[in-house]
Amino acid sequence: MKELARIVVFAVAVGLLPFVTSSGVVLNLVIMILYAALLGQAWNILAGFGGQFSFGHAVFFGTGAYAAAVLQTGFGWNAWLTLPAALAAGAAVGAFIGALCFRYGLRGSYFALVTLAFAEVFRILANNVPFTGAGVGLMVKLATGAAHFQFADKAGYLYVMLAFVVTGLGLSAWLKHSRYGAWLQAVRDNESSAAALGVNVFRVKLAAIVLSGALTAAAGVFYVQYFQYIDPGLAYGPSVSIEALLGPIVGGLGTVWGPVLGAAALQILGNATRSLFAGTPGVSLMLYGALLVLMIMFLPQGLIGLARPSARAREKDRAATPAAAPSDGSAAAAATRDGPPA
Repeated sequence: MKELARIVVFAVAVGLLPFVTSSGVVLNLVIMILYAALLGQAWNILAGFGGQFSFGHAVFFGTGAYAAAVLQTGFGWNAWLTLPAALAAGAAVGAFIGALCFRYGLRGSYFALVTLAFAEVFRILANNVPFTGAGVGLMVKLATGAAHFQFADKAGYLYVMLAFVVTGLGLSAWLKHSRYGAWLQAVRDNESSAAALGVNVFRVKLAAIVLSGALTAAAGVFYVQYFQYIDPGLAYGPSVSIEALLGPIVGGLGTVWGPVLGAAALQILGNATRSLFAGTPGVSLMLYGALLVLMIMFLPQGLIGLARPSARAREKDRAATPAAAPSDGSAAAAATRDGPPA
């Protein structure tokens, strides 16, 4: 209930932002933070909670983006109707990759490299097949209106992204406290021990990659509707995969709020560096790399881990504080019953 209350407060606070400011710059920054948070949440389900690190989450992003773009441009589908189809496509690709990898016990660096290879294979295919526009890409027709998933102002896009991110927060909270989440985290901590205790490792990991693929595909659909264009380099390039993994690592792996916190820190840092060093390309990437190294070296639990030492200190203080001894001698009886202190 506490986690649910935090999610509600977050949703209300972000939802009120368009009533506080009409600045396109501010709203665009918040939208991109939510977009990066959604990518991070999807990656965090598989890697943070499940321990299966992926270097190729662009394969799910690009599949969702192209599913939405192709169905609109080639078949005349309404943009909203393409959303469930894109989610199903992302989940199906996740099921295919997961079945192929997990059935043969691929994990660790082997699984990471296989996901990277799949993203590259899909990029090459999208560059050569005609229905994706090949190397030229696809441009979604401009049809402004909420019924077409294209809004006249940025507030509409913000609310759509907020709904996606709140869904991701709900999924993460469920994984943190549900039986399936316990199975998934057991697989992450020690796969062999989890299997010995009766956990179906294959099914647990397969469900995680399906959920992760569907959520990443939702980010792809939003990208197409927001920028109205997609090509193989944008859809299946490494930048999407890097953005997906950076947020949870910086914010905190395997946590509910880590991807959101990491996405906010990275987007604000990226905007600041682009403003300060506009004439020097590549500075933001250098800072990202330096930040990632520093986080791994000095703060492996991420930014959200900054709050944990103080919480542990409070717990120790409470444990060290002696309770008031009752006057009826029951404390002595309890001490005798429990034995001498360690």
